[in-house]
Amino acid sequence: MTSDAAATETALPTGEQLEIQHGPWRAVVTEVGAALRVLQHDGRDLVDGFPPEARVKGCRGQQLLPWPNRVRDGLYEFGGEQLQLDLSEPKRHNAIHGLVRWVSWTTLEHTASSLTQEVVVHPQQGWPGTVRASVTHTLGDDGLTVDVRARNIGPVAVPFGYAAHPYFGVGQERVDDIAVQVPASTYLEVDDRLLPVALHPVDGRPEDLRPGTELGDRVLDTAFTGLSREEDGRWRVRLSRGEREVVLWGEEGLDWIQVFTGEHRRDLGLAVEPMTCGPDAFNPGPTHDGVLVLAPGDDFSCRWGVTGR
Repeated sequence: MTSDAAATETALPTGEQLEIQHGPWRAVVTEVGAALRVLQHDGRDLVDGFPPEARVKGCRGQQLLPWPNRVRDGLYEFGGEQLQLDLSEPKRHNAIHGLVRWVSWTTLEHTASSLTQEVVVHPQQGWPGTVRASVTHTLGDDGLTVDVRARNIGPVAVPFGYAAHPYFGVGQERVDDIAVQVPASTYLEVDDRLLPVALHPVDGRPEDLRPGTELGDRVLDTAFTGLSREEDGRWRVRLSRGEREVVLWGEEGLDWIQVFTGEHRRDLGLAVEPMTCGPDAFNPGPTHDGVLVLAPGDDFSCRWGVTGR
């Protein structure tokens, strides 16, 4: 085999790079993990993604299902059976962020401004059923809309949760410089393994991001709920710095938001994750009410999106 032939067969770490455009909007979504790698308006980056030749770090832009966030010890009980997931976060002895981050998603439709990808989660270690999920990224005049659908195509019921993990930027040098407004009245206290302890009001706390002030030295890997929705039924998280602004919105079914400033690197973007449920929702505790149960044939759908300048 010639060196030129070998080069053409060398795959990128996140597989095929799938681009869509509409007017001043441009996005690139990856084959692996259906990750939102690029989102631009008039050439300005709204998401803090990664180069095409890089491997994803920090879950940047990835789709998270059939659960988001963490499952304590990877262990939960469902359908009268105790199930043990692989410990994908060995440092904290947890299973983290689902089963589809590192698999190839199949492209179902790819037009100039829209991309639909699909993945099937089959029974495996700690996971009892079969779920088909699709994610459609669409660019329009108002920016990006993401439609998520999932269907239980297996013979047994399954627990289910979903989130996405985009990182955003508004031209900042450090996340400290970003003014963030999160319309949440409640935050989740966690332990040193980032697992749920209790829900608390944000009033008078550093976790109160409702005023939209700069992050400063706050260190957050924090789940929020009690979300206030606007007249159109959407909640909106606003990030701003000077004339720059990014707005993340979510519709019905996305009742949680995770905000992550980064554990060590504060010169990267700010992760703001729309979620259907909080951490460790598969287990009894303060987040358990958020877990969905999909019986055979049941469908789930939700929608979120991004606009800005």
